Amino acid sequence: MNTTMKRIALAAGSAVLLLAAAACSDANKQESPVRLVVSNTQNLHLIDLAGDPSGSTKCQGTIGTVLFSSVVVEPATTNTNVSGADLNQMVIDRYQVSYQRLDGGTLVPSPFVRSTGVSIASGGTAQGTTFTVFDPNAINQAPFAALLPQNGGVDPQTGKPVITMDVIMTFFGQTLAGERVSGTTRMTLDFCFSCGGCE
Repeated sequence: MNTTMKRIALAAGSAVLLLAAAACSDANKQESPVRLVVSNTQNLHLIDLAGDPSGSTKCQGTIGTVLFSSVVVEPATTNTNVSGADLNQMVIDRYQVSYQRLDGGTLVPSPFVRSTGVSIASGGTAQGTTFTVFDPNAINQAPFAALLPQNGGVDPQTGKPVITMDVIMTFFGQTLAGERVSGTTRMTLDFCFSCGGCE
């Protein structure tokens, strides 16, 4: 076998290994027989850090509602040892909140993880309960602290009195069969101080 033939054989062997690796990776992604899809309906888009002006109560409302859906990828599995329970049911037990600036700034609040308890039937839907999207002390920390009048009232990175960011909520759980599931949703919010209230 000449050198050219050896190179072709090695290239073909490498291609087979890459295809096999890709197939394994795809199989790992399809591990769970159900997928968790998370979405939201958003009620507020502007958050006034000073709270409601006189006569308004909008800032006391919810930012939005989180919606969960279970999408069946493979047929349901039952286990007679668990009273015929559908092992594709999901239990969501925790969520992580993180942030991404959309206005050119980089400072964001610290991410955090909280516990929750949401059950979703196989192929079913559920609405979330109350979720925390900001630590109560966040207003006194970067980047929000810069919007307070005593600190200048503008974000030092953008020079604007409004900070725009995505709140990213990622939910984690597992099926009754023990397969891990996760799903993410995000809400875009504008933050300001004493700008007429929440909307």
